[in-house]
Amino acid sequence: MAAFTAIDVKRLRDSTGAGMMDAKNALAENDGDFDDAAKWLRERGLGKAAGRVGRANADGAVAVASVGAVAALVELKAETDFVAKSPQFVALVNELADVVAAGGEDAVVARAAGIDDLKLTLKENVELGRVVRFESQPGHVLDTYLHVQNGRGVNAVLIELAGGTTELAHDVAVHIAFGQPAYLRREDVPDDEVAAERSALEAATRNEGKPEPAVTKIVEGKLTGWFKRVPGGVLLEQPYARDDKLSVAQHLGDATVVRFAQVLIRP
Repeated sequence: MAAFTAIDVKRLRDSTGAGMMDAKNALAENDGDFDDAAKWLRERGLGKAAGRVGRANADGAVAVASVGAVAALVELKAETDFVAKSPQFVALVNELADVVAAGGEDAVVARAAGIDDLKLTLKENVELGRVVRFESQPGHVLDTYLHVQNGRGVNAVLIELAGGTTELAHDVAVHIAFGQPAYLRREDVPDDEVAAERSALEAATRNEGKPEPAVTKIVEGKLTGWFKRVPGGVLLEQPYARDDKLSVAQHLGDATVVRFAQVLIRP
């Protein structure tokens, strides 16, 4: 049997879109001959992954993992929920989350071959989505939340608090999962968006016939409501999910949200 190298395997994979193990087997079965190996893959329907690239893959699954003061969140994308909830798919996204938690965001590159192989096995455009990793500061609290539906994660949250408890962090993580805020505080909303909304509210308020001296106060009140719901809303200003008489900021008390991340698989 002719010898072949890792470079030969990569070249065959790049050319055919085949998975790593399939490319190795093809070269082994064909004495290292590149053209024969490519033909061998095509005849067995194993060289079609490249043709799936670019196909819409808005479905998928998410997973979270924690190791000490580190937490990770990984999204794996698929075309259908049928594939996204399959055992192989769920196992891989869970493995990827563990890898990122242990080795950093770049560590997921080492599992690229596994993603390619799954693309062939499941016959869909399987692709790595968002990858987030938090390493908390000393004294901070780190927590995660994962909402599971039909056996796969569909809504994942990471949160880091300064002060507070793990229980409080988890409460707020659950709120984020269902409140879906886009920003932490109102200062995070882009200035141009705030200015445009303020201008629109001023015009609408004047068109309602409100007296000019009252316009500024009315607009500020409406703007506060807008911050709560501006695509996804501002976390600290949203009504707390378990007690809407309190804002999230009031529920936090002396604790502070340092940062949060959310990945949601939308149906």
